[in-house]
Amino acid sequence: MAFTLATWNINSVRLRESIVSRLMSEEMPDILCLQECKCLAEQIPTEAFEKLGYRYRVARGQKSYNGVAILSKLPMVDAGGRDFATLGHARHVAGQLENGVTIHNFYVPAGGDIPDREENVKFGQKLDFLTEMRDHFRWETPDRAILVGDLNIAPREDDVWNHKGLLKIVSHTPAETDLLGEAQEAGGWVDMRRELPGRWILYMGRFTEREALQRKVEELQRLKLPFSEVNVSSFDDPYQVTRVLKALLDAPVAVGAAPQQGWVERVMRTPLLELK
Repeated sequence: MAFTLATWNINSVRLRESIVSRLMSEEMPDILCLQECKCLAEQIPTEAFEKLGYRYRVARGQKSYNGVAILSKLPMVDAGGRDFATLGHARHVAGQLENGVTIHNFYVPAGGDIPDREENVKFGQKLDFLTEMRDHFRWETPDRAILVGDLNIAPREDDVWNHKGLLKIVSHTPAETDLLGEAQEAGGWVDMRRELPGRWILYMGRFTEREALQRKVEELQRLKLPFSEVNVSSFDDPYQVTRVLKALLDAPVAVGAAPQQGWVERVMRTPLLELK
C-alpha cells in the first residue's frame, strides 16, 4: 500500500492551526507528523483536522513545550511513546498502520548552545537521549518502520555550509553526529533522500540576503549537485502548489534518476490544484 507522509516542526499546533489545515487541504498527505506541538495531547485542535479527513491521531504532549503527534487519514493505532533519557519530555510517539508499518515521530533535544555536558545540562540531555535511542533500536530492531521528525542534527559534511567551521557548534559536533550514526546503524535505518534513487525536491528555506543565497549556490556547485532556484516572489500565493511545480519542470535531473514529468503532469491536471 502506497501512501504519502509529511513531517513538520510546527512550533505550536494551536497557534498555527490554520496553516496546518491549509497544508492538509493543499498538499493532502495521507499522514502528517508534527513536532513541537507545545500543548497537551488532548488540546490538539482535532475537530478541524478531522473534517479534512484526518480521523486518526496518536500524540504525546506537555504544557507549553515539546510534544509530538501523528495525524492520519489511514487507520492507525497507538504503538507507544518512549521517554528517552527519562527527561519527562514528550519527544517520541509511534503509530502503526493496518499494513503493519510503524511510524516513529521524534523531536530530539536541541542541546543548547555550548557543546559540553559539564557546562551545559541541555547538551548532556541530548547525548543521553541519542544514546538511549541507539540502545533501544539495538535491542528492539524495527521491522517495517519509518522514522521521521526534527532530529536537531546535521550529520554530514554536505548538510552544512562550513563543515570544519561548525565542528564545535551544537548540531554538528562529532559527539552528536557519531551517536546519530550509531542509532541509524542499530535500527538498520536507511536515509531515503540519500540512499534511494530518484529525483528529490528539497526546500532549503528563504534567503532574505543576497550574500546568503550566493553562499548556498556556491556550496551546491562545489558538491556538484544539480539544483534549480525557484523564485516565488512573483506568485500571487507563494504556497500555491502547482505554480511551484510548474517552476520545477525545468529543474535539472541527476544522472541516473528516473524522469518525473509524469507525476508532475498528473498533479497539474488535478482539479483541486488547477492553475488560476
